[in-house]
Amino acid sequence: MRVLLVDDDATLRRALGIGLRAAGHDVLISADGRTALQALREDRPDIVVLDLGLPDLSGVDVLRQMRSWSTTPVVVLSARAESTEKVQALDLGADDYVTKPFGMEELLARIRAAARRAGSDLPVLEAGDLVVDLPARRVTKGGEVVRLTPTEWGILELLVRTPGRLVSQQDLLHEVWGPAYSKETHYLRVYVGGLRKKLEDDPSSPRHLITEPGMGYRFEM
Repeated sequence: MRVLLVDDDATLRRALGIGLRAAGHDVLISADGRTALQALREDRPDIVVLDLGLPDLSGVDVLRQMRSWSTTPVVVLSARAESTEKVQALDLGADDYVTKPFGMEELLARIRAAARRAGSDLPVLEAGDLVVDLPARRVTKGGEVVRLTPTEWGILELLVRTPGRLVSQQDLLHEVWGPAYSKETHYLRVYVGGLRKKLEDDPSSPRHLITEPGMGYRFEM
């Protein structure tokens, strides 16, 4: 699982990074809120471990901004145990809250629990020889794994969550790139074209990744 770790304490980042990697996770590191939001958009982590005490944006601000366009699970870390702060973080969309100091095993257990809750209702879709495994974040075609970039996966995931239903250009841009990119429709043409080359038998006459001109895209089974 890809974990985005956001904490301004270098010593704690190193310790948590070692523990998370030892548990088999791929770890992305951010020391402040702005780089965390950028990493969330560009690297598409499976879960975020977010300290509330950051040097630029507060962790609460980061959580508020990301929840305007992302449903990625978040486990919040804080040295403060006041119930009002915990309630605020949970109300803003945090999935769990861990108070410092804590044990590595506790954090790993909370990460696993948040990931299970987030993935419990995600399906595995089969469309011809194409299999999209949302919980595992994996695509196979004819039994062979297809390597997708984080952005390609983000687009495909949104489309296959509601097969047959139109997803607007604005919704795709908002969810995958963020709210500042709602007019960059050429991004979609480029990345959907790349997805078709990887997933369609005939990219020029797609069976699954369908364009509705001027409106958006849909995934057909």
